[in-house]
Amino acid sequence: MFRGLFLSSVIILVIKVFSGLSLTCHQVEYLTGNECCPMCLPGSRVKTDCTEFISTSCVSCLEGTYMNKPTGRKQCFPCSHCDGGSGLKIKKSCTITSDAVCEPLEGFYCVEPSDNGCGAAQKHRSCEPGQYISQKGTASTDSVCSDCSDGSFSDGTFPSCRPHTQCETKNLPLLKPGTTSTAAECEEHSLIKKIKQQTIIIIWTHISVLVLLFVISVPVVFYFRHKIKLLIYPGKNCIQTINMCYDSDR
Repeated sequence: MFRGLFLSSVIILVIKVFSGLSLTCHQVEYLTGNECCPMCLPGSRVKTDCTEFISTSCVSCLEGTYMNKPTGRKQCFPCSHCDGGSGLKIKKSCTITSDAVCEPLEGFYCVEPSDNGCGAAQKHRSCEPGQYISQKGTASTDSVCSDCSDGSFSDGTFPSCRPHTQCETKNLPLLKPGTTSTAAECEEHSLIKKIKQQTIIIIWTHISVLVLLFVISVPVVFYFRHKIKLLIYPGKNCIQTINMCYDSDR
C-alpha cells in the first residue's frame, strides 16, 4: 500500500515538472493560460490571444500611443508629453514604435534625466546684482554665480565683473561712488548729459522757427505777387492758365 502511494506521488511530481517545462515560452512568445502565443511586433498590440488552432491577432497602436518592443500586452503605452509649463520641448516626436523624447527649453536645465530624454526641467538660476555668471547654465547643469570683489561691479547679467571707472585718473571729480552692483560715475557724465539736452533744445528751436517763417512767407509772397500784377496791368484781369489779359470793362 505504501509502495503504491509513493509511486503515485513520484508520478504526480514528474508530471508537474514536465508541465512546468512545457509552459516555458520562447523569447518572442508570451504565456496565456496553457498556451505560448507569438508576441505582436513593435508598433502593435494583442487584439486576441492565440488558441490551439489560431495564432495571435494583432492591431496597430492608436495615435498618441506606442509599443517599442515585441509584446503580449493588449494596450500600447501612452506617449510622453513635453510640457512647456515644465520647461520642456519636443526633441523627437512620438511614433507607434518609439516614445517622444523631450529636452529642456532655452534657459532651462534637466532635473529628471531619463533613458529617452528629460522628464522635467528647471529655469537657470538668475544671478543677483553684485554677482557675475561664473559658469553659464547648460541643458544639464544650472548657472553658477560668484560675488564681485571690491573695485568691480556687475548687474547680475555679466560673465565677469567690470572694474570701476577711476575718475581721478581722468582728472574728473567723482559724482557717484561705485558699488558691487553699480558703476562709478564721474562729473563728466553729468556735463555731457546737460550739453546733449541743451543741443537738442537748440535744434528743435531752430526747426520750429524755420517752419513758422515758411508758413508766414507763403501767403505774403502770393499777396505781393497779386499786387505787382495789378500795377503792371491796371484795369485788366489776367488769366494765368492761358497767359493772357483782358480789359475788365468788357
